[in-house]
Amino acid sequence: MATDRRQQILLAALLVVLALVLYRALAMPQTSPPGPASSNRTANRSGQAEKPDGVTASAPQVHLGALGSERPAPVGAERNLFRFKPKPPPAPPPSTQPSTPIATALSGPPAPTGPPPPPPITLKFIGVLEQPGTKQKIGVLSDGQGPPLFGTEGGTVAGRYRVLRIGVESIELSYLDGRGRQTIRLTGG
Repeated sequence: MATDRRQQILLAALLVVLALVLYRALAMPQTSPPGPASSNRTANRSGQAEKPDGVTASAPQVHLGALGSERPAPVGAERNLFRFKPKPPPAPPPSTQPSTPIATALSGPPAPTGPPPPPPITLKFIGVLEQPGTKQKIGVLSDGQGPPLFGTEGGTVAGRYRVLRIGVESIELSYLDGRGRQTIRLTGG
């Protein structure tokens, strides 16, 4: 029974608060939010701005009849949207003498361009095998797609590369024609 009494008191208090909120919301006139504060104006009791010399300012009068009247048409020749920019200088006349680029004149004759270098070798060096009883080393390589590839010094790998030297931590390969010499470090992966 005590809990029923507490609930009734709580409900009554909530209804009183709700009634007060509704009364204040409906009784207060809707006003626009205050504008930005200015040090040149102070507000008086009627809500109008007061000028520094004590004269109250009022809203300017709008002449609605003047809005519907005809306006003079702009003159086409006098209107210029870019009137504040200076006129661009006239284009220089075309020259009759041949021009030489400054970069080639300073750098000398162009370097001879030969055939493009071969693409880099994309194999990974993953290990070294040594045959027991001989000092021959076998390099284990991977192209990342198929089974491992094996090659000995002076031999070929994948039909495209020649093994030049096999070290403990690196292998030196080149293309079969001798171009594109590249050292590949041991990755172990």
